[in-house]
Amino acid sequence: MSRLFAAAVCLVVLWSASELAAGQPNILLIISDDQSWTDFGFMGHKVIKTPHLDRLAAESVVFPRGYVPTSLCRPSLASMVSGLYPHQHKITGNDPPKGTDRREMLRHIRRIPSLPRLLAKKGYLSHQSGKWWEGHYELGGFTHGMTTTGRHGGPGLTIGRKGLKPIFDFIDASAEKPFFIWYAPFLPHTPHNPPARLLSKYKAEGKSIHVARYQAMCEWFDETCGELLGYLDKKKLRDNTLVVFVTDNGWIQKEKSRGSNARSKRSPFDGGTRTPIMLRWPGKLKAARHDTLASSIDLAPTILAAAGLAPHPEMQGINLLDVCAAGGKSSRDTIFGEIFEHDVGKIDDPVPGLLYRWCINGPWKLILPHRGSPVISRKRKSSYRDPVWDAPQLFNLLSDPHETKDVKGQAARIAAMSSDIERWWKVEKP
Repeated sequence: MSRLFAAAVCLVVLWSASELAAGQPNILLIISDDQSWTDFGFMGHKVIKTPHLDRLAAESVVFPRGYVPTSLCRPSLASMVSGLYPHQHKITGNDPPKGTDRREMLRHIRRIPSLPRLLAKKGYLSHQSGKWWEGHYELGGFTHGMTTTGRHGGPGLTIGRKGLKPIFDFIDASAEKPFFIWYAPFLPHTPHNPPARLLSKYKAEGKSIHVARYQAMCEWFDETCGELLGYLDKKKLRDNTLVVFVTDNGWIQKEKSRGSNARSKRSPFDGGTRTPIMLRWPGKLKAARHDTLASSIDLAPTILAAAGLAPHPEMQGINLLDVCAAGGKSSRDTIFGEIFEHDVGKIDDPVPGLLYRWCINGPWKLILPHRGSPVISRKRKSSYRDPVWDAPQLFNLLSDPHETKDVKGQAARIAAMSSDIERWWKVEKP
């Protein structure tokens, strides 16, 4: 760590202590559901309109090279609420092993650190809405919420699609205490059934109706974000609220049918794992755009730091407030991830369902298949019929951001990055 970076870190720590002595900020976590990293105006999309998120980006510190460690919603969301990798929290798939009661999978959310439980130590009230796979919202430590039953959110999935009143009511009732809001609407996730007024904007002769529906869903999601952010302004809460934005996993819409392209959701490619990450905290963070690698693993340490709390010892992420204070410089040069089968292999052991581990260092990304996986070793399709890749793949994301060319002749680089992956999470060879 350089002297300049260390000094910046010290300054942000001292600033946090003095500022937070007067009271903790409110925290709003906005989580898009199944949206590609490219599909925002502020990320350069030429067709999809996201004016509210574009404004948020203009007011935020934006990390366009953000990632989630895994490209499937349940384990990805569990990493956001806990600050742990899937192999740590052991929530690795959406559904239980065949013949297993899914309630058996809920034991992990009860034991792991969660943001609502940790923030409660500082007097925070917390509200869950939208996607939530872990049973009743109270199992995650939320004091308030919408999901009480259901496979992936139950009653909570109406948020956004049917208005935001539950969140507004929570904000109004939390006037005397700081709050944490988990806003994870079922948007732009399927069903792709946008309002007709939005779909008409994206339909065009010769254009796939499936693509038009998806693009309209992205704008619908943006509208709900604008409504929520506008309510913060109306209640004069903007200046004392840290807004965090991330996507749970990517989605590349098929042209000729419903569903996603195989190199997006559930895959180890950037189409599934990359997401912009944004932080807005007026008066505390100056708007900027940094190409620094960031991960959803970093969100929990960052949110806890803003609230005046230390990270849980198991958390491996970094505090992005430190990165902001250092002008985008980070002490970390590599990020990691892991991809699992859709259905959990074994509830208490992440290895049986493991398909890939991956890492990014600078412009280089290595995808390392797990040779112990029966899916890969037998070269068969996974449980949801997605293709699998059975050899290591190396990409230069700077020159090839959509990973079209597996770079050859880099044996030494592959060996070094493979060693990095093994040091991060060593998995015994079969």
